[in-house]
Amino acid sequence: MTTTQTASSTDALQFPAGFLWGSATASYQIEGAVNEGGRTPSIWDTFSHTPGRVERGDTGDVADDHYHRFREDVAMMKRLGLTTYRFSVAWPRITPQVTADSLGPVNPEGIGFYSDLVDELLAAGISPSITLYHWDLPQALEDAGGWTSRTTAERFGEYAEVVAAALGDRVPLFITLNEPWCSAYLGYASGVHAPGRTDDAAALSAVHHLNLAHGLAAASIRRASPSSRVALTLNLAWVCPETDSRQDAEAARRVDGLQNRVFLDPVLRGSYPADVQADTAAVTDWSFVQPGDLEIISAPLDVLGVNYYSPTRVRHWTRERPKEHADGHGEGHASPWIACEDVEFPFQHDRKTDMGWSIDPRGMTELLLRIAREAPGLEIMVTENGAAFPDVVNEEGRVVDTDRIDYLKSHLAAVHEAIEGGAPVTGYYLWSLLDNFEWAWGYAKRFGIVHVDYDTQVRTPKDSALFYADVIRGNALPS
Repeated sequence: MTTTQTASSTDALQFPAGFLWGSATASYQIEGAVNEGGRTPSIWDTFSHTPGRVERGDTGDVADDHYHRFREDVAMMKRLGLTTYRFSVAWPRITPQVTADSLGPVNPEGIGFYSDLVDELLAAGISPSITLYHWDLPQALEDAGGWTSRTTAERFGEYAEVVAAALGDRVPLFITLNEPWCSAYLGYASGVHAPGRTDDAAALSAVHHLNLAHGLAAASIRRASPSSRVALTLNLAWVCPETDSRQDAEAARRVDGLQNRVFLDPVLRGSYPADVQADTAAVTDWSFVQPGDLEIISAPLDVLGVNYYSPTRVRHWTRERPKEHADGHGEGHASPWIACEDVEFPFQHDRKTDMGWSIDPRGMTELLLRIAREAPGLEIMVTENGAAFPDVVNEEGRVVDTDRIDYLKSHLAAVHEAIEGGAPVTGYYLWSLLDNFEWAWGYAKRFGIVHVDYDTQVRTPKDSALFYADVIRGNALPS
């Protein structure tokens, strides 16, 4: 693999010694083999096979065929120099007969696949980080209420203990949930993600039961694998009011509450934000929060994972013009922003990725510094950051993705600035290793630093992969 010259110490932003350099993926987005190894359907199998739900009718049935090609993919990671790899476990592979009443028997083939993957990573010198839930809920649990039901959180805690007991001897970090905001609001309010429901009260119930699932899973991991550390990954928003008016500040408060504080406060402070509860009082009375829940949720974290891609700009909607919905989360029949009827997300005339997401690395620095202020001493990792662009393999067999390299440079510089400002950031996971099934966008958007030809499954490292390999090698970003 050809690389460019490694940056010297005189013209580089040096990262702390021991900084972890990784990439991330998710099970349904890359594995394929949906009917193999004892796996049963998830909500994303059902959703993607429902006409009109996913662009062009794409599904994750084959995806990147990682289930059969994981050794090839780990060899690619080794050549790039990754020191860590974040992947998710598909719950329907582990306890495929789960019901609301019982976890059911553990599937040895499912455990065996991930055990083999962990061993392959360790043999390559790559530290595995496991995400226990990256959105592929067993369909049987959704049929029984999904994340609106307390029993789903209880079964999740049991599932977490199974995985930690089987793999914890080799896995130093378990992440309980990935982006519960998306699971709750996109899955149950706007309906643009699985399971595709549009019920505001259900979405807020899902918020709490996801938070509870994190707390129950954290306790399970610590019982089953005391040497492993526990993390939670949140897609926090850098919420920017369009003007300094009182009305725009109020819009920002509402959005910050729904996106950030309704997850941060229970975990870090053991309480739900009073203003969010007041804002949503007409939707729910929050009676699904039972005595003792917040104590479970607020057990100390070892690491907080932060996912950041784009800023969130908001303003008060005056109703004098059509409402703008440029929040980056697709056009659903309903809004994910509960009790925000007077809030709009204005279209921005600035640089954007292929997702239509504005590019502004300042949000990365601001969010990392915010966590450092609000939770002093809590270790932080950037668990996702990256960009989609319309990449193609040229006649020379090369993918020249200069836009992605520029995006990564600016955001890595923003991470470095946060570290210099005192944020205890210890690692960075680039999203994503491979082009993959991008949820409701299907295969139309490419986030990978490795190009995948979906017809042949040929992997081609893009120029951004070579750039990232040089960053890792020097533990530094060229200045």
